[in-house]
Amino acid sequence: MGFNDTFRFGVHAIATNSEVHVLMLKRTYGNMGWSLPGGGVDPGETIHQALLRECHEELGIVVHNVVLTGFYYHSNINAQVGIFRCDIPENEQIKLSSEHSEYKWAHISELSEVQRIRAIDAMEFQGQVISRAF
Repeated sequence: MGFNDTFRFGVHAIATNSEVHVLMLKRTYGNMGWSLPGGGVDPGETIHQALLRECHEELGIVVHNVVLTGFYYHSNINAQVGIFRCDIPENEQIKLSSEHSEYKWAHISELSEVQRIRAIDAMEFQGQVISRAF
């Protein structure tokens, strides 16, 4: 791939509750599946700005304690995805956008293999950003 070729670049949040369940959103588009909060990085945005914007758009809140924990290449969609561990402030109510119909706090065993690996990497983060390809 040359420098001028294009590929997808996105960011997603790993937010957990007090029972260490991962926040998942049910899409109203595409395959209508469950995914992490996040999305594409817009031109001119930093990855942190994109994560904060996407979470605010999709959840109606500002996430806190945002830490980049990993970068992952997904060959099936030719995308690089940054994963960030973050917190949802106590007493904040999630207000979903029209992109999602519901949310749930999923046990790690409910996640797909790729989601589970990325979530474990984020939850066990020790200061070194992980890099993997799927």
